[in-house]
Amino acid sequence: MTLWTVEAVCTGTARPFNGAELSAITKRPREGLVQVLEEGLAPDEQADRSVHGGPEMALHLYPLNHHAWWRGIIGDHPALDEPGGFGSNLAVTGLTEDLVHIGDRFRLGTALIEVSQPRQPRQPCWKIEHRFGHKGMVAQIVKTGRCGWYFRVIETGEVAAGDSLERVAIGAADWSVSRVFRALVAGKATAEELAQLADLGALTPRLRSKAATRRG
Repeated sequence: MTLWTVEAVCTGTARPFNGAELSAITKRPREGLVQVLEEGLAPDEQADRSVHGGPEMALHLYPLNHHAWWRGIIGDHPALDEPGGFGSNLAVTGLTEDLVHIGDRFRLGTALIEVSQPRQPRQPCWKIEHRFGHKGMVAQIVKTGRCGWYFRVIETGEVAAGDSLERVAIGAADWSVSRVFRALVAGKATAEELAQLADLGALTPRLRSKAATRRG
């Protein structure tokens, strides 16, 4: 399958989240056309730019398929009814971490985007668990690989709910988001895999550096 439907386009603003802490993890659906710029949707905010946002993490997609799975783990929660409940910018069903690869390119409305990295649940871990009021979610993400992923923007454009997300090119066919997550986040990489990841040009520089450091 190469074509999916964007069920919602979601953005958020940084708001008080836990005392003095701010977070923009709560993303709400937008109506009409939304600009897709080099650093993401306009407007969309990230409270901590050191671990979210920027050209290498411009758009976040957390598969809608996972929401039903989480209900079986934590029970009903209002955020599981929201397309941007996990901080996702794009609500899509049927596209999961094992089906996309680092460097895959997709036509999103009139924009062109590229898969850059898995989302790392430790960036920062407590925000997901605070949002849902349930401890142990990060451990479940690491265990199951239900992490979501980021895109960089190759060509700017516009997108609206109901538009297509069409894969137009396969990137590193041996490196699905699931495999990269398992190797670098779950810590199960072999020395050979670390060497390959350190040289994987479409992977974000931060994770390439992490692979190179662990390789030694």
